[in-house]
Amino acid sequence: MYQVKRHSTSHFVPLRGHHYHVREWGNPQSSLPPVVLAHGWMDVAASWQFMVESLTETFFNNRRILAADWRGYGLTTGPATDSYWLPDYLGDLDALLRQLCPDQPIDLVGHSMGGNVVMMYAGARPDRIRRLVNLEGFGMGATRPSQAPGRLGQWLDELHALEKGDLDLKPYPDVAAVAQRLMKTNHRLSQDKADWLAQHWAKADAQGQWRILGDAAHKVVNPYLYRVDEVLEIYKRISAPTLVVEASDDSLSQWWKGKFTLEEFHDRLKSVANLKMATLQDAGHMLHHDQAEALAKLLEDFLA
Repeated sequence: MYQVKRHSTSHFVPLRGHHYHVREWGNPQSSLPPVVLAHGWMDVAASWQFMVESLTETFFNNRRILAADWRGYGLTTGPATDSYWLPDYLGDLDALLRQLCPDQPIDLVGHSMGGNVVMMYAGARPDRIRRLVNLEGFGMGATRPSQAPGRLGQWLDELHALEKGDLDLKPYPDVAAVAQRLMKTNHRLSQDKADWLAQHWAKADAQGQWRILGDAAHKVVNPYLYRVDEVLEIYKRISAPTLVVEASDDSLSQWWKGKFTLEEFHDRLKSVANLKMATLQDAGHMLHHDQAEALAKLLEDFLA
């Protein structure tokens, strides 16, 4: 089992009808900008542990580091729902920051879905962000207005499928099987880290089956179209120095099969005024697991 060297504290924050679970590391009394970490789709705040442990002692001891489980994930609880919307994540993040660090600009880091959220938030609240880091948060492929009827129909169909249980997440017989699932998804994840992460990524139900701490409703498609023109206008309002980090494995091509490419994403990034880019070698989409030390070094240099 992976041996944790830097333990987090854990507490809950009431906001927008939810009880948000928050992990904290580092120095809670620091006057420097807090570092806020936003996890990705079907992930949890504990996923940042390996990267946090790779930070230098100087950085770790001089910064307050915060990570929350998004609504519908991890230990965060709230009302039952059958749909999740990107604006709700922005609303939750804004409410969380108002409670935890109301008077300070922050350094905001997001991975994957969290990367998409932090980019949009930084455009909507540019004065709140001192530095912005997007880890493999590509956004979505461009859409056309003609797709709107079909998308709404798909949403209705998937709501019905969710109600019938057709979208339920697969249970696992024990925590070891959860760890195997994590390593199957990411072949670079070592056994010891998978065993540790599995205990935070899932929990046993009353029947002893282990279930992922992610609401199946996250699998339901959004009924609204992804409007690239709107996204670019939001990107234009990002004023913070921004670092975009990609993995050497091109996961975007694997997912979209050429319908949305890195070239398209890079073209969108031209709307961000103050931008740096970096690539982590020998890494896939879960680059904070695959290259925790290299990523920690990148972040420290950029956030200094």
